[in-house]
Amino acid sequence: MTPQHDVTPATDWWRDAVIYQVYPRSFADGNGDGMGDLAGIRSRLPYLRDLGVDAVWLSPFYASPQADAGYDVADYRAIDPMFGTLSDAEAVIRDAHGLGLRIIVDLVPNHCSDQHEWFRRARAEGPGSTIRERFHFRKGRGENGELPPNDWESLFGGPAWTRVPDGEWYLHLFAPEQPDFNWDHPAVRDEFRSVLRFWLDLGVDGFRVDVAHGLVKAPGLPDMGHGEQLRLLGNQVLPFFDQDGVHDIYRSWRTVLDEYSGERIAVAEAWTPTVDRTALYLRPDELHQAFNFHYLNTGWDAAALREAIDTSLDAMRPVSAPTTWVLSNHDVVRHTTRLGGGPARARAATLLMLALPGSAYLYQGEELGLPEVTDLPDEVRQDPSFFRDAGQEGLRDGCRVPLPWSGDAAPYGFGAGGSWLPQPADWAALTVEAQTGDPDSTLELYRTALSLRRTHPALGAGASVEWLDAPAGVVAFRRPGGLVCTVNTTEAPVRLAAPGRVLLSSRRPEPTDGDFALPGDTTVWFEE
Repeated sequence: MTPQHDVTPATDWWRDAVIYQVYPRSFADGNGDGMGDLAGIRSRLPYLRDLGVDAVWLSPFYASPQADAGYDVADYRAIDPMFGTLSDAEAVIRDAHGLGLRIIVDLVPNHCSDQHEWFRRARAEGPGSTIRERFHFRKGRGENGELPPNDWESLFGGPAWTRVPDGEWYLHLFAPEQPDFNWDHPAVRDEFRSVLRFWLDLGVDGFRVDVAHGLVKAPGLPDMGHGEQLRLLGNQVLPFFDQDGVHDIYRSWRTVLDEYSGERIAVAEAWTPTVDRTALYLRPDELHQAFNFHYLNTGWDAAALREAIDTSLDAMRPVSAPTTWVLSNHDVVRHTTRLGGGPARARAATLLMLALPGSAYLYQGEELGLPEVTDLPDEVRQDPSFFRDAGQEGLRDGCRVPLPWSGDAAPYGFGAGGSWLPQPADWAALTVEAQTGDPDSTLELYRTALSLRRTHPALGAGASVEWLDAPAGVVAFRRPGGLVCTVNTTEAPVRLAAPGRVLLSSRRPEPTDGDFALPGDTTVWFEE
C-alpha cells in the first residue's frame, strides 16, 4: 500500500482526545479460553463508542513468549495466537474506524524477546558476529569475565546483565528474556521505521512508545557509581535513560508519521527527571504527546494538585504540545484504591482530570470504579517482577484482573471459559450491566462527563486555567467558555458560594443559588 500525503485540513484531534487503554488479555474473551483476545475487543467496540472516548490504545498483542505479558516481542509484524490473527487485528481497526474510533497500538522499541529471530541468531553465531552488534553484548569483568560488564541493575531486580554459555553478557534493563536493542546500529533504526510503516499501512492511527526514554545508552555504558540503581534522583540524567540521542530517533519517526493522511500520532512513555525534560520529546518535529507521570504520582492534596497542574501546563506551552492527564494504567495501582478515599475520591479525581485542558487517558475498568485486587494468591500471579528478589513491587497483576461485564458471578460475562486471573466474588454490582442506566453509578458518571467534554465549549483542548480563590483544601479554576471546576480534597464539607448552575457533580451536593455545602472528596462542574 502506498501512503497518501495528507491533503485534508488538520483537526488536531489528539490535542483534546480521550484515549482508552485496552489491556487485551483482560478486556473481553471472544473464544472462551479464559484469555482476552482481539475478537473480544472487536465485539465490545460499540461499548467504547457509547462510553464517549475518541481513541483506543491497545497494549501489545504481538507474537511473544509472554515472559512480560507481551512486552517481550518475538515478531513485530505478527499476532500472538492467544489473541488471534493479523486478519483479526485488521478487523478491529476497520470496525473501530467505522464507529468513529481511532486505534493506537503499543510499540516496544527498547527491547525485544530473547526468542526474536535477531537475538536467536546472535546467540547462535557467537562472539564477534555482526548480528550481536544489534544488541549490547560485552565481555565480563573479573579475572575470567565472571562479573557483569557494569553495575547497572534491572528494573525487575538483580543485575541488568545475563551471561550466555560462550562467556559474553547481554544487557536487559527489564527481564532477562527482554534483551535491549543497540540503537546506535543502523539496522535497528531501519527495522523500526519499517515496523512503523507496516502498521500505518494497515490503518492504525498512532503508537504508544514503550520506554521511549530508554533507547539510547550513554557511550561506553559507564558505571552508575552508587547504589541508587534505576531511580530518577532530582535532575540527574541516568546513563541508560533520557539520553539526548533519543531525539534524533523520534525526528526520523515523525517524518514517517507525517507521510500518512489522517494525522497519525506517537505518544511517549517517557520517565524523565522533570516535566521540562519530558517536553523535549514533544517539540514540533518529534512526538505528539507524552504521559504525564508527574500528575499520576501526585497525591490527593489541593496544593500538590495545583502545583502539578501548573508545572505540567507550563512545561508543554513552549513546545505547543497538549498536556496529558492520567490516573491509572496497567502498571500502577488503580486510583480507586491508590488515592485512599475509595469510590467517592476516585470519582472526584476523575472529574477534576476531565476538566483540565488537554488530552486524557482512561484505563479499562476505571469507568466501572474497579478497585485494585490486592488478595490474589501467589500461585496465580504472572507479573515477572513478582518472581524477582528486588526491583518493582511485583504486584501489577492487581490492576490487570479481567473486566466484569454482566451477571452475578465470575467470570461476569468476560467469556465462556473463566478468566486467567480470578475476579473478586463481590464484583456483581460493578458490572457494565449492573451500572448501565443507574444515574448514581460510576459508569454513567463517566458517560455523562465524556459527553459534556465533547460538546461543552469550555472543555477539551487548551493551555491554561484561571485559578480562583478558594478555602484551604479546595481547588477551583475557570476554563474559558464559562465553566468552573471546584474540588474539595478534604473529607469534611466546605461552605462555598455557587458560581453558577451545576453542570455535573461527582456526588450530588444539591447547591442553592447562594452558599452551599460542598461534601468532602467531591468535584463539581459549574456553568456560569
